[in-house]
Amino acid sequence: MNKTIRRIAAAAAVTVIVVLGFSGCSRLKTVTGGPAAAAAPVVPVYAVSTTLVVNGQIQDYLALSGDIVSSSTVDTYSDAAGKVSKLYVTVGRRVQKGDPVAEVDPSRPGMDFVPSVVKAPVSGIIVTLPAQLGMTVSQAVSLARIAGGTGLEIWLYVAERDISKIALNQSCQVTLDAYPGDIFRGSIYEISPTVDATSRTMQVKVAVENPGAKLKAGMFAKVRIITQSKDNIVKIPAQALISRSGEQYVFVADKTDSSAPVARKRVIVPGILIDGVQEIRSGLAANEEIVIQGQTLLDDGSRINITGQVAPLGAASSAGAN
Repeated sequence: MNKTIRRIAAAAAVTVIVVLGFSGCSRLKTVTGGPAAAAAPVVPVYAVSTTLVVNGQIQDYLALSGDIVSSSTVDTYSDAAGKVSKLYVTVGRRVQKGDPVAEVDPSRPGMDFVPSVVKAPVSGIIVTLPAQLGMTVSQAVSLARIAGGTGLEIWLYVAERDISKIALNQSCQVTLDAYPGDIFRGSIYEISPTVDATSRTMQVKVAVENPGAKLKAGMFAKVRIITQSKDNIVKIPAQALISRSGEQYVFVADKTDSSAPVARKRVIVPGILIDGVQEIRSGLAANEEIVIQGQTLLDDGSRINITGQVAPLGAASSAGAN
C-alpha cells in the first residue's frame, strides 16, 4: 500500500516539473520574440547622378535655311535679238569688264548681219550661264550672270508669325553640311518692307563672313537668327526640373553629413527654355550641386548615393547652352 502511494506521488512530481518546464519556455519565447526586440526599419538609399548649376549665356533663335548668293550680281544682255552663235565663257570662269561673253547672230533668212558681241558689264565670276549655242534670244533674256566682288549673303524667308522678332543688325549663326562643326557669323542687313501675300513670308537678307573663302555661292546654309540673348544667368539642364502639383522644383545634394548625403527639395522660378537648357530666375545659385538623374523617386530628405557626375553646361557648344 505504501509503495503504491509513493509511486503515485513520484508520478505527480514529474508531471509538475514537465508542466513548469513548458510554462517557462512559453514565457521565454514571449520575452525574446516580442515587438520590443524588433529590428530598426531599413532607410532606403537612392542612387543618383548630379551636376553643377552654372552661370552663363542663353540665346533664343529662329532656325531658317537658304542658299548662299553673291551680294553683287549683274545679268548680261544682248543688244540684238537672234541666235547664240558662240560662247566665250563657262560657269565658274572669272572675267574682266569688257571681256566677250557670247555672240548673237541677228541674221534672218535672206538677210545677213554681223554677229553682235556681248561683253561683260562688270568684272567677276560667271555663276550662271542660261545661254546655249543655237538658242534664240531677245534683248530681255539674260545670257550670263556675273557675281562681282567677294561679298556673300543668304536670302531667308521669315513666317509672318515671327516677323516681330526680326530687326536689322541681328546676329546670326550659319552652319553648313560641308563644314560640320564650323560656325560662320553673319547679321541681318536688309528686311523686305512687304509680306508676300501667297506664302505669308517676309524676305530677309543676311550678310555672312567668309574667313578662308570656304563659303561659295550656291551652297545651302542653315541659319540661326538670334532673337534674344541673356548673359550671366543661372541655368541648368531642363531634365533636372520636376513639375508636380503646380510646383516646379529640383533636388539639391546636401552633403552636410558626407557619410550620408540627402536630397533637399528646392522650389524654383524658371525662365526661358532653349534646346534643353533651362534658365532659373530664382531659387538656385551657381555651383550648387543638383540631382539630374534618379530624382523622380526622391522626397525632401531622401538619402542618396551619388554614383556619377554629369559635366556642367559650360562644356556644351550649342547656341542655347553656351
